[in-house]
Amino acid sequence: MPLRSGEHGATAGSFHIEDVYPRIDGGRFPVKRLVGDPFEVWADIFRGGHDIVASELIWRREQDREWQRTPMTPHENDRWRGSFTPDQPGRYVYAIEAWTDLYASWKHGFELKRKAAQDAGRDANAEIGLDALEGATLLTQAQHGSPQAAAAIVGRCNAYLETGDLDALIAPELDAAMAESQPRADLTRSRLFPLMIDRPRAVTGAWYEMVPRSQSSVAGQHGTFGDCIARLPDIAAMGFDVLYFTPIHPIGTTNRKGRNNALVAEPGDPGSLYAIGAAAGGHDAIHPQLGTLADFDALVEACRSHRLEVALDIAVQCSPDHPWLKQHPNWFKRRPDGSMKFAENPPKKYEDIVNPDFGCEDAGSLWDALRDVFLFWIGHGVRIFRIDNPHTKPFNFWEWLIHDIQLKHPDVVFLAEAFTRPKLMKGLAKLGFSQSYTYFTWRTQKWEIESYLNELTRYPERDYYRPNFFVNTPDILPYHLQSGEAWMFKARVALAATLSASYGIYNGFELLEHEPIPGREEYLNSEKYEIKTRDWNKPGNIKDYIAALNRARRDNAALLQTRNLRFLPIQNDHIVGCVKQSDAGDNVVVAAIALSRDAHEFWLPLDGVQTATAEGPKAPVVLENLMSGERHPIEWGGAHLRLDPQREPALLFRCLA
Repeated sequence: MPLRSGEHGATAGSFHIEDVYPRIDGGRFPVKRLVGDPFEVWADIFRGGHDIVASELIWRREQDREWQRTPMTPHENDRWRGSFTPDQPGRYVYAIEAWTDLYASWKHGFELKRKAAQDAGRDANAEIGLDALEGATLLTQAQHGSPQAAAAIVGRCNAYLETGDLDALIAPELDAAMAESQPRADLTRSRLFPLMIDRPRAVTGAWYEMVPRSQSSVAGQHGTFGDCIARLPDIAAMGFDVLYFTPIHPIGTTNRKGRNNALVAEPGDPGSLYAIGAAAGGHDAIHPQLGTLADFDALVEACRSHRLEVALDIAVQCSPDHPWLKQHPNWFKRRPDGSMKFAENPPKKYEDIVNPDFGCEDAGSLWDALRDVFLFWIGHGVRIFRIDNPHTKPFNFWEWLIHDIQLKHPDVVFLAEAFTRPKLMKGLAKLGFSQSYTYFTWRTQKWEIESYLNELTRYPERDYYRPNFFVNTPDILPYHLQSGEAWMFKARVALAATLSASYGIYNGFELLEHEPIPGREEYLNSEKYEIKTRDWNKPGNIKDYIAALNRARRDNAALLQTRNLRFLPIQNDHIVGCVKQSDAGDNVVVAAIALSRDAHEFWLPLDGVQTATAEGPKAPVVLENLMSGERHPIEWGGAHLRLDPQREPALLFRCLA
């Protein structure tokens, strides 16, 4: 059955509204943007006939009733464009409305007929009298506009009726007044499209991952939140924005893992951080040796004073000692013999962990309880959550949970820790995760890095997938770091900090920690299973280098985004070159980063690179080194440079016009 006028659909009513951009999977998932950035919408809008079309872009927050609207303007070949700037974060919907502009259509025809009569020397008033009455009738039918519009319409209509002056019917002020006031009998609205507007931290940030229980300065002693506070000046001095804690909850004793993931724990072994839950509580409790909830609140406040935000690791899994197993045994699966079904990823087994059953008969209560865990920590000042292995849980659960929380707390950021198949990772990003882990950790060759970044910055990925480049994690010590060479650590963190708006390191990276389990990409003596004590000023550390990178990021808007990235054709497979520019185009940064330990002289081509100035776009004339302040002239469209990784594995330049 055909759609009637006013029904929602791409071809509802009299108009076709097609090829709407941006939209994700036909509008199934939200497009992502930042608060304060103009949100631009394009669409093909057309109908049969010669009448003039009018269109508006309409939008509102999901929980609001009233629509806001702005006119769309036509461009070539029935392509229309409109934009608005959201002034607060949150979940939005937007749509396009189109209708026939009766007054503009009448006016266009009226003016053509009047001119034709005048050109032929005929009496225009007599010849187009009926057309004038049609226009006057349109004026009298207008009724939905503002008082100012109504006054303009009544005034011009009366002037025509009193004097017969045809110019009164086409007065310039009537264009806007009638546009907002006349009936829209054939109004057609597109379907509604979802939109998520985030705060800047959803895109940009330097993350420092820390294991709180390993922050004590006394060997073998369990760390406290007070020890974490003592470390804040050091972390802040390196320029990080986000302090991300691994799980801080009580740890179970049943089937507790020993050091290096041993099946049997020795006396005094603290257990795996991810075996969450014990007699002291579950996901909304704190490990007693870390401190109290009041101590945690003090830590959050101390972080704020150092320009740091706290991120918490949420792992949706339980130790066999978690209170939920006694309170809600039906939330968990059991084997045919009645024994507990432990977590596993065959052939691996995790005897110290059990997974909730999202499809149990009481699934609604389970989902609510997990949602309440997030709300609990939000109540204690946390606005960033890293989700452990979200791809192993139902997608519809995450879509519901993230949507529900962001309606109440639109400033909350969710990071998906999922190293899995590409479509699963992208699927998580589509359904609501603010940021995503990536394959950057394993991209080491020039062609791999360039092709991967080109994938992340193309359409439609750039509209929903926000990368966070972690150089290492507690689970991953990549092979290229296992040599412990300082130049490689510097090169990898420079690549991460330069290519992606968000990146992170796991504590110990700055100390060049690199001892692996032989033949595996895992740390030997992993602090997931034991407490470590470190000298955070150990000789040979690269803390100053990381601080310089983060300082360059904070001083250059071009480095705080991932969209505007282009690789430069450096004729050397051991050097990655790229140019990034701010949205305004007034900050342009060029980078050249080594992928091998050998020194190289090379040509840095800058053809097509331009910097916005008050006089307009200009080709840069000088490169300013962001780390040293040294300047290099640009001649013949580029610069001849030398890169010695043993001294400096990355060259970062600001382009000066």
